[in-house]
Amino acid sequence: MTDSESKDDGTGNGTGAGTDQKRRRQAAWSGARRMLARGPVEQRIGDRLAALAADAGTVYDLDDWTDVYGDGVVEELERRTARTLGTEAAAFFPTGTMAQQIALRCWAGRTGNNTVALHPRAHPELHERNAFHEVSGLRTVHPTDEPRLPTADEVRDLDEPFGALMLELPLREPGFVLPTWEELTEVVAAARERDAVVHFDGARLWECTAHFGRPLEEIAALADSVYVSYYKSLGGMSGAALAGPQALIDEAKAWRHRYGGQLFQQYPAALSALVGLERELPRLPGYVAHAKVVAQALGEGLAAAGVPWFRVNPEVPHTHQFQVWLPYAADVLTEAAVRQAEETGTALFRRWFPGETPGISVTEVTVTAEGLKWTAQDVAAAVAEFTGRLP
Repeated sequence: MTDSESKDDGTGNGTGAGTDQKRRRQAAWSGARRMLARGPVEQRIGDRLAALAADAGTVYDLDDWTDVYGDGVVEELERRTARTLGTEAAAFFPTGTMAQQIALRCWAGRTGNNTVALHPRAHPELHERNAFHEVSGLRTVHPTDEPRLPTADEVRDLDEPFGALMLELPLREPGFVLPTWEELTEVVAAARERDAVVHFDGARLWECTAHFGRPLEEIAALADSVYVSYYKSLGGMSGAALAGPQALIDEAKAWRHRYGGQLFQQYPAALSALVGLERELPRLPGYVAHAKVVAQALGEGLAAAGVPWFRVNPEVPHTHQFQVWLPYAADVLTEAAVRQAEETGTALFRRWFPGETPGISVTEVTVTAEGLKWTAQDVAAAVAEFTGRLP
């Protein structure tokens, strides 16, 4: 699925021009006949509920009672998640923000050090309103500010102690980038040399197996704890899990209650997560492979279109998601994308955002089941249609 609309600040606070623009985008995406990925934000409530009702019985006994405060289907989801990741246990959380705060809070209590080393463009630093510090009493340090995860030498050379090293796999903001398997194992070893625990922000860990050439169990085994999301790649309604040793998960569940995460009933989210584990997880390697075809075709199409400058980042995607950069204003590019969807029924790109460099805008491209239908020629034709709508 694409996360592009998740960056939407909903200008107008739910009213006015900002909301009208957002609704127009949603209508254009949902009405498109061809797109590279069709995510939950393009579905209407009735359609989403009907799909869940149709699929849920294939992954869980619907004659069972609804869950109450985390039992029943929620416990089953936790068991299947732990089994999939090869960990002793897992705990369901309503959000990843809560799951990771609690994980690192628990580790701080064990290590006696509340400092977390992480990338300055990791999710908690950019998108969580400083919750690590404001809510959980944690402080952060940055081994590197390069657009990649830190190296082993950077972790060894960090000039102050830290209790936990948090690695976001993949690192979204610089382009869903991953280290090599050798680099990952070396940086984990470097953290151990510093007597630190290792936590994986694995919101998108599910799709990393192809790049690393390793199964999920082997990847997760490198870390002391792992967070995963059920909606970002698996298409679930919401929710996340923290996986790791039984003692850590037991403590995390106590803190989950304190943080307000012990919800009365969660069966729609849990059922949709089980559907994602059963159906979407096995398909992700195919999406990753086809994303490489799409990325190459996009680059060739943009070059043929004669745009002033462009970048596909990474040039060869590490997962089924990557970025495209173009030298136009974000609203101009978004308008071209919306018009293409409205006028041709093809949605090549979604929303664009201002990049870090003035005059450059960026969008995220995701390839899922819908995108598997696209040939390189289809991509090239869509690029020509899109660029033809630029000034």
